[in-house]
Amino acid sequence: MPTRLTRYILLEIFKIFIVALIAMTMLILMIGVGRELLRRGLGIMAVVQLLPYVLPIALQFSFPATALFSVCCVYGRMAADGEVSTVKASGISPLKMLQPALIFAVLLSPISVCVSDLAVSWGKPGINRVVLMSVEDIAYRVLRAQHSYTSDHGFSIHVRDVQGKTLIQPTVSVLNHGNDGPMKLTAKTGQLSLDPATYQLVLQVVDSQIETGRGIQGIVPGEIEYKIPLGQAMIDKDPADRSPSSLPLRIIMTERLQQDARTHAAAGQLAAHVGFSILMSRSEAIAGPAGQGIEAKLAHSKKRLTRLHTEPWRRWAEGFSCFFFVLVGAPLAMIARTSDYWTTFGLCFLPILLTYYPLFIFGLEQAKDAAIPPYGVWIGNIVLGTIGATLIARVRRY
Repeated sequence: MPTRLTRYILLEIFKIFIVALIAMTMLILMIGVGRELLRRGLGIMAVVQLLPYVLPIALQFSFPATALFSVCCVYGRMAADGEVSTVKASGISPLKMLQPALIFAVLLSPISVCVSDLAVSWGKPGINRVVLMSVEDIAYRVLRAQHSYTSDHGFSIHVRDVQGKTLIQPTVSVLNHGNDGPMKLTAKTGQLSLDPATYQLVLQVVDSQIETGRGIQGIVPGEIEYKIPLGQAMIDKDPADRSPSSLPLRIIMTERLQQDARTHAAAGQLAAHVGFSILMSRSEAIAGPAGQGIEAKLAHSKKRLTRLHTEPWRRWAEGFSCFFFVLVGAPLAMIARTSDYWTTFGLCFLPILLTYYPLFIFGLEQAKDAAIPPYGVWIGNIVLGTIGATLIARVRRY
């Protein structure tokens, strides 16, 4: 009897979970892609290319909510229809009815961790890559409509008109143009093209005039090319130069060991600088520009090392929120005894939302600042676990 009951409840949870997951994921996809479409002016082909990268990000957010919704629906309906009382009357503990939900959550949580890891290490870089490769198309579309385009990559273009692919009297401002600082360029005509190999926007202009931030001006007759770098972060594949939040879990451990070595090297460099300054009776050099630079390097290295320690704990805590949501939601739905899906879900989700996420964010920020150990990001999960254990004890006396 318990085995058949377990299969029955698991099947009911799974059916509702699949339907709710598809609906919620589609909603998040529409909101996410629609936001990028409106904010960056993407074309239809770029939107289609975005979908595979947005999918793991959407699943990352929809897994916990749909897991909670599915158990709320099943257990709320069973309690309202008297199935829980019937099972108890047959000599089976109500706790047996909670086992399928916990099994479901335990199986789902590692999948959620993998999806979360995929979202940050593959999904977000993929979105940036698609947007980057669409810069040329976006720029022409906006320039035709507004005669002015400002990019997130640090440049802006103003034109008098656009005829086909030709820009009439373009004025281009580049905020970060290497060691020369800001650059302003005006020309008679120009054209834009993207070099996909180097992630540079190539500007071909005729009869141009250039002015740099250092006050250097020059007139260049005839045709000439200027290249605007767009995606240095996309080109740089060295994990040492990437944010810990964008690294896959499989290489975080290796990168953490390497960052620890960099931290020790920076600490040794600072000690050597202080010792040499004292030896040479140049105490003022300890707090000089060289010393401040080494201290800043050491502080940055320590901060990145702390984040590398925190990141795996964050992803596992975020993924296993599915389990703790279910741990609270399933017994609470049984206690609520209502067959109204949305009422039951609201009774469960609102307290969880107001409890878990503030605690999760608080623990994450404190762990990043090294105020608490890295496993402090599990504060929200632990609190939900305590609440869930209390509710299960109440169900036991149901």
